[in-house]
Amino acid sequence: WVFLQYMSGFGNEHVSEDPRCPGALPEGQNNPQVCPYGLYAEQLSGSAFTCPRSTNKRSWLYRILPSVCHKPFKPLEKGYLTHNWDEVEPDPNQLRWKPFEIPKASQNKLDFVSGLHTLCGAGEPRGRNGIAVHIFVCNTSMLDRCLYNSDGDFLIVPQQGKLLITTEFGKMLVEPNEICVIQQGMRFNVEVFGETRGYILEVYGAHFELPDLGPIGANGLANPRDFLVPVAWYEDRQVPGGYTVIGKYQGKLFAAQQDFSPFNVVAWHGNYTPYKYHLEKFMVINSVAFDHADPSIFTVLTAKSTRPGVALADFVIFPPRWGVANNTFRPPYYHRNCMSEFMGLIKGHYEAKEEGFQPGGGSLHSMMTPHGPDADCFEKASKAKLKPERVAEGTMAFMFESSLSLAVTKWGLQTSDRLDKNYYKCWEPLKSHFNPKCK
Repeated sequence: WVFLQYMSGFGNEHVSEDPRCPGALPEGQNNPQVCPYGLYAEQLSGSAFTCPRSTNKRSWLYRILPSVCHKPFKPLEKGYLTHNWDEVEPDPNQLRWKPFEIPKASQNKLDFVSGLHTLCGAGEPRGRNGIAVHIFVCNTSMLDRCLYNSDGDFLIVPQQGKLLITTEFGKMLVEPNEICVIQQGMRFNVEVFGETRGYILEVYGAHFELPDLGPIGANGLANPRDFLVPVAWYEDRQVPGGYTVIGKYQGKLFAAQQDFSPFNVVAWHGNYTPYKYHLEKFMVINSVAFDHADPSIFTVLTAKSTRPGVALADFVIFPPRWGVANNTFRPPYYHRNCMSEFMGLIKGHYEAKEEGFQPGGGSLHSMMTPHGPDADCFEKASKAKLKPERVAEGTMAFMFESSLSLAVTKWGLQTSDRLDKNYYKCWEPLKSHFNPKCK
């Protein structure tokens, strides 16, 4: 791990070659008649050829064998992975889940793929518009198999346990309080080191971008230089027993066999890459006078919809920061939203609900379903002395917010058996303080 290296910059044009093969990148062109070292040239496109230059995404990979060398794909059991949003009736209630259980390896071996469980989502991949929220729980590494997603991008949020992710572009170590994005079509393998859990935001039909800063100016929020891209690394490894390439296609899994490792890319260049980001690098913007700025000021990445200013999905965090607002109820306000809000907790205690909302669990507040601080939080915050104070110290909560109305899967509502059926009770002790004689 200490030898892992990265290049920095969000959406940059990167150039990388494995130092074991200097000069592996062709000079002056992408597709020479004969590539250095007898490599094959292969382009991976993340956008239409005709997209404007500012949104055009592609990388050139120089590999020992092209990825086309595989046996036919065959259906693979997809377990609890789904994009069927009609399994159960819609549920507009406030929903909260206890931490999702990770099975013991001695009872049920699960790697990253077999441990994927779809919790909620909307839209569908064939129409290239939609999102899904998945939970992953695993206890063993992927052995001689990899995954790629034809449907969209995976934004992966580990909550417990490290992920050593091998991609066609190189290796990344992703720990809790970091995130990574594996973009559409990129093959990757996940190695774990014990019981591991986390969250995934999958987006169909758009890629993640940095949000526009507007009046904030040129700097702030997630800075481009803090995003890290792996450097080229290859293995020239034959797998006589068969290497399994798993494709997620139209919401289902398919497997193909080949007799070599797919991580045989000796060099690459382009702007379409996997990347990771440490959440502690986020430059927090906040109110320093009174009232709240909207939580959009905590947006790390956004996947835009076709409507200006409306996100298909936002990834938002609530990091440690100072609270200094005068004459202000400082916790999150009561709210009904035209967006859907799924929240997760990586570590610590979320300020508005310190008891029931736990690391490794989650909550969903659907469109126009009211939510806000529990009764205990409201009473404490209403009486608190308003001095400067650290907020969310030792905590990292996040939100997947979407303009789509999310449906919850049968696994989320029933099979997982993690739904907190008493969640609504956290607001029942709220009482009226109304006094018409006291302004």
